[in-house]
Amino acid sequence: MTSEYDGRRVVVAGLGVTGVAVADVLLDRGALVSVVSDRDGEAEQRAATALRERGALVRLGDAVTPLPADLVVASPGFRPDQPLVAAAAAAGIDVIGEPELAWRLRGPAAAPWLGITGTNGKTTTVGMLESILQAAGFRAVAAGNVGLPLVSAVTADPGYDVLAVEVSSAQLQWSPSLRFEAAAILNISEDHLDWHDTFAAYVAAKQRIWIDAVAVGNLDDSVVHGLLPSGGVGFSVSSPAADYTAVGGELVETATGRALIRATELAVVGPHNVSNALAAAAVARVHGVPVAAVRDGLAGFRPGRHRQEPVASRAGVDWVDDSKATNPHAAAASLAAYPSVVWIAGGLLKGADVGPLVAEHGHRLRAAILLGKDRAQIVAALARHAPDVPVVEVDASDTGGMDLAVRAAARVARAGDTVLLAPAAASWDMFRDYADRGDRFAAAARSLDTGSA
Repeated sequence: MTSEYDGRRVVVAGLGVTGVAVADVLLDRGALVSVVSDRDGEAEQRAATALRERGALVRLGDAVTPLPADLVVASPGFRPDQPLVAAAAAAGIDVIGEPELAWRLRGPAAAPWLGITGTNGKTTTVGMLESILQAAGFRAVAAGNVGLPLVSAVTADPGYDVLAVEVSSAQLQWSPSLRFEAAAILNISEDHLDWHDTFAAYVAAKQRIWIDAVAVGNLDDSVVHGLLPSGGVGFSVSSPAADYTAVGGELVETATGRALIRATELAVVGPHNVSNALAAAAVARVHGVPVAAVRDGLAGFRPGRHRQEPVASRAGVDWVDDSKATNPHAAAASLAAYPSVVWIAGGLLKGADVGPLVAEHGHRLRAAILLGKDRAQIVAALARHAPDVPVVEVDASDTGGMDLAVRAAARVARAGDTVLLAPAAASWDMFRDYADRGDRFAAAARSLDTGSA
């Protein structure tokens, strides 16, 4: 296939699922592809072998040394000041993200994109939106930061009618051309400051999703509320003046007065998930989805794994995996759903302040079981804001630490408690990723039933 990428030297920075998809798409279009990764594990070795067989140059364990390039496609794991990326930018080489490449690869009859971003709730909301669109009869798929690479979605045959796109702040930063038909910002709180350096830069990156789009924003979030432009669509779980709101246990479209669905019909719990459902409904309605399809889609949605996922119940104690709660804001939403919690938390806080979370939800905690590199910051926050909460520190640097944490939780939990893995932190200090962390929590909790833990 001859294309504008034929013969162009493209460096793909990152060898995860998206990096492999990017390399494959570019190789299909005749590009001279080089792939770099700072990892060289078994998964990377397998991917490297397959790409080398297709003619790509692959360099593992060295993502720093520059390579000749006409274009760099960087994964979100590569900060702008990462040496290879910074050197390319300084040399005037275009550095973009995978969503930007996907946007450039769209065909002449390209499907519209409906966008979802926010510090938390993106994956749940984009899944809800996908379910609604499919209930309306559209050939639709959730893509982007949710798992399916956008380059795969836009090159699929047959194509899609519409894409529900989850996009992160880093992806938005490196995707200047993206334009959404409608886009929602769910919430904005301190996160990824290790990537953006300042909160203002992080907010600015998130706000890019609204360029030329019908802006949908959460009126319950002070930052988002302040940013929402005149004429934007607001949603709220508390304000009856919002365009989409919750009244008497029902999600309502204010302009028409029509009930969309009862909150109890959702398969996910907590006020934050009512908010997510309102956001998905608002974006879908902008696209012209009928109210009946909104109801059917939300009722039929089932959350992905590691998102408030019940994994065990023993002696009146429920064990819930919310490993996807990788920052304090997400953990706060998770804690709010349960009255009495044995909290398993800790990991890499990425510069975020856990103090407000503990101050707000300390009264819910029967105990805190803390592990991970930055656990001392959570210990300090508990001492300051919830000094009566018993704390157990797990001093382990490998994955076996989760078994120790679960055993400690089992010793203090009582009937009526929820043992909740809501780490408020990233997982990479001890685990492969948040899914690995959640899987190990679930396995340890289930093994308590057999007495093997």
